[in-house]
Amino acid sequence: MKQLYDQRISCPHCGHHIFVSLDASEGDQDYYEDCAACCNPIHLNMHIDYAINKLELRVDADDEQVF
Repeated sequence: MKQLYDQRISCPHCGHHIFVSLDASEGDQDYYEDCAACCNPIHLNMHIDYAINKLELRVDADDEQVF
């Protein structure tokens, strides 16, 4: 599996497209990156499935509310 990836994602707040660099050598990751356009935080959750050699990236606004 490749270790470094560049991925284009859309900001869940404003829809602006940004590029993020993903480093698969560190395993699963959960982190925040700020949007360059609206400055809101973007929650990125990266999971590596070694069984099928696949990297999955979940992008959300992390503003889900529980009532």
